[in-house]
Amino acid sequence: MKNTDYSEKKSTSNKNPSLLASGLALSFFTLCSRILGLVREMTKASFLGTTKFADAFGIAFMIPNLLRRLFAENSISVAFIPTFKHYLEDSSSREGYQSTKDFLNATLTLISFCTTIVVIIGIVVAPFLVPIFLDSKDSELLRETAFLTRIMFPYLFVISVAAFFQGILNGVKIFSPSGFTPVLFNTIVISVTYILTPILTKSITDAELRACFAARAMAVGVILGGCVQAIFQLPFVIKTGWKCHFTSLKKAFSNPGTKKVISLIVPTILGMAAYQLNDVVSTALAGKAGTGIVSSLQYSLRLQELILGIFAVSIGTVILPDLSGLAKSEQWKEFNNLLTQAIKIIALISIPVTFYSLLNGKEIISLVYKSKSFDDKSVSLTLNAFTWHIVGLFFIAMNRVVSPAFYAQGNTKSPALAGILGFVFNILFAILFVSPLKGGGIALALSLASFANSVFLFAFLRKNKSININSVIKGSILYASKIIVFSAIALIPTFFVKNLCISAFSNYNRIICYGMPLLLTFFTFASIGILLLLITKDSIVKSIVLTVKRRLSK
Repeated sequence: MKNTDYSEKKSTSNKNPSLLASGLALSFFTLCSRILGLVREMTKASFLGTTKFADAFGIAFMIPNLLRRLFAENSISVAFIPTFKHYLEDSSSREGYQSTKDFLNATLTLISFCTTIVVIIGIVVAPFLVPIFLDSKDSELLRETAFLTRIMFPYLFVISVAAFFQGILNGVKIFSPSGFTPVLFNTIVISVTYILTPILTKSITDAELRACFAARAMAVGVILGGCVQAIFQLPFVIKTGWKCHFTSLKKAFSNPGTKKVISLIVPTILGMAAYQLNDVVSTALAGKAGTGIVSSLQYSLRLQELILGIFAVSIGTVILPDLSGLAKSEQWKEFNNLLTQAIKIIALISIPVTFYSLLNGKEIISLVYKSKSFDDKSVSLTLNAFTWHIVGLFFIAMNRVVSPAFYAQGNTKSPALAGILGFVFNILFAILFVSPLKGGGIALALSLASFANSVFLFAFLRKNKSININSVIKGSILYASKIIVFSAIALIPTFFVKNLCISAFSNYNRIICYGMPLLLTFFTFASIGILLLLITKDSIVKSIVLTVKRRLSK
């Protein structure tokens, strides 16, 4: 072992980055990633619309991405980081440092070897996987989807290496580089699609064939984006002093650390497999329900995820430390109050958003996605999914807030069980509703399953006798009912304003035609809603106003 390596490690380990600064930077990059993710879907809509090749790309990307979520993300968060942190505790000595280096080398080798084998198998069996998700009568679509799958399957390898680098950085409390990589990924996919598609379709006039080559351009963008995610993090990993390299397979499989990682991964994969099975079944049902169903569901979900990413995930993340502190000190009354307040904030935001989106869904989808390739039929397909997706927004968002109440008590099994039961319901509802409602049926299934998930979460919380769950439920239902009434009242004048605006701006370009009605109706809806909250002296609004006043007075 070189002394310079050990010295480098010691010097970098003394650095203690600000967790607050890292957390704020990570939140900012997450928001940027969500926005760029929407722009990526807008790019896809512009070039592919809801053609069969949009479905082909969606399914081809889903297969390796599903394995990424099942193995890479799960392995890093559940198994690698805890094991790496254990090694870090003993890395101050030369022996401990060498053991940590050996563990990292073995892990990199193991990840590279296993994902390479899976990628090779995936490329070989792609033509046999694709018919599971698509109508087998369309041979051209099957061939193209298999081809796109083969292009994108190596993404599993590069993104797994990127996840390994992320695990090292997060283990030493460096978060920003990993938080920025999704921004890079989306930027590259968007850029490559715009640059490569015109080159590939230069002499092609057929719209469907152009969409085919555009899907190939996006697939190339996915591979390049995954490579950049790994390469970008490498200098930061080297800077930490934990440089790693390949070792022999014998050492990789016999290393005590990798054995521990494998033992931690196997049980969690079983639970995660049930979770991910939902995507597989839903996509298979959508792929056989008709052309454009898969892509329309993805367009709709991207809009919903943007909303969730802005407030639900943030609130859940913010309250977890406070809930943990209250649970540890057994301050259950304060615990109840904080949980109830968090649910009320979710209701205050998600319920009005739901009402407004139900009224203006067509205009929102048209403004974001509509183009030459994304025509009125595409808008209709996506609206069918979006209408039923948005109905479940409150329950999906609330689940993101209630789950931390379990984590705060060190209970990870209950929310996992609730999630598995919810996904079972999702599959059953999807099978039931896909035939009459097509994509809308699959979206409705997700909303109903999210409601079922909420019921299970509250039922499991009831087992803790220290938590007055009846008080939480009663307070949440009463407040949500009030917001529903206020939203319905605000929606009535907004409806008439919408009709006037659509008539006034119908002859302008897309931005003005759909943007101005959305802007004016939002102003009307929000103004009436805020007025009603102020008149009734809403407790949540009052708390927000007092908080703002205190900060401004400092």
